Amino acid sequence: MANSLRQVKTRINSTKSTAQITKAMYTVSQSKVKRAEKTYKSYKDFMKRISDMVSLIVEKAGEDYQHPLLSKREVSKTAYLIITSDRGLAGAYNSSIEKALTEKINESHKSKDEYITAAIGKKGHFYLKKMGYPLLEDAPTYVRDDVAFVDIAPLAKKFVEAYLNEEIDKLVIIYNHYVNSLTQEVTFQELLPIKSFDEATNKIDFVYETGIEKTLDLILPMYIEDMVYGIILDAKTAEHSARMNSMKNATDNADEIIAKLQLLYNRARQSVVTNELIDIIGGANAIGGDE
Repeated sequence: MANSLRQVKTRINSTKSTAQITKAMYTVSQSKVKRAEKTYKSYKDFMKRISDMVSLIVEKAGEDYQHPLLSKREVSKTAYLIITSDRGLAGAYNSSIEKALTEKINESHKSKDEYITAAIGKKGHFYLKKMGYPLLEDAPTYVRDDVAFVDIAPLAKKFVEAYLNEEIDKLVIIYNHYVNSLTQEVTFQELLPIKSFDEATNKIDFVYETGIEKTLDLILPMYIEDMVYGIILDAKTAEHSARMNSMKNATDNADEIIAKLQLLYNRARQSVVTNELIDIIGGANAIGGDE
């Protein structure tokens, strides 16, 4: 019985240590969610203004203006970019993206020549390699928690160049869209070619020193890079939120296990004490009877 009590006590202490770790990770993730959400919302406002500006310039250029990034063509090869995390402990954050990609490839393509893949995040890249999907890059693109544009610019430029060189005909980004602190949605966003713009809310008549066409030639690739950056901010917010919820669930489960183990320990301890008392009383009665 003593050995059993020691084992239960060891499990209680071990689970308490785990709960302390998950609670600390929950607090850290909670702080990261707040920062990421603030950054993402600010960038959404910025991108709305950028989108308005580009929309007005494209409208001003007229139907005669043609740019490859705006022109839809027959799709021979599709590029898929999945956004995952570098670390685990985030629930179904990564697996939901991996599942969505695999289902999309299986239903849309018959040959590996029809698509190419890339990943932001170590988890996604290793999944692509494991599945044997054709890769745009041999190494994953790492993104810090506080996302910096410099981290993703090279990959975004590579996709734009591949599209302009007709190496790919479509770019689809698969990521977890942040809805709120409890909800993320797997989202497919077709970024290339640029299909349409939201109607501009503020009509501004810009002055084009280099001409409208040259201005668009310059800003359209930058617009795509900015869009990729915004999507990653969105996905990163969802990642922190998923990890926060995962750590909260882990802490709650640990507390529940501790409560059950503590009850088991108390009952076992009570049983030991009761048996000891019975032995003492029995011994005392035996001594009294002998007298």
